[in-house]
Amino acid sequence: MKGLHMVAFILLVIGGLNWLLVGLGAGWEVGQLFGGMDSAGAKIVYVLVGLAAIVEVATHKGNCKGCATRGGSM
Repeated sequence: MKGLHMVAFILLVIGGLNWLLVGLGAGWEVGQLFGGMDSAGAKIVYVLVGLAAIVEVATHKGNCKGCATRGGSM
């Protein structure tokens, strides 16, 4: 389960950095590496980032040392 957590965490970091670039108006985003927003590669990356967020929400309490020591309120 730890491996899945690390993959999800890395994908969430990629997604967060992507939104930072979009929000700053950098004119560039991660999807461009895979052929632009409408390409299959970019859509796969965006779906994986979304699934990573779902995995992290579902497993956060069990993986987070801070939540485990405080009694688990998320």
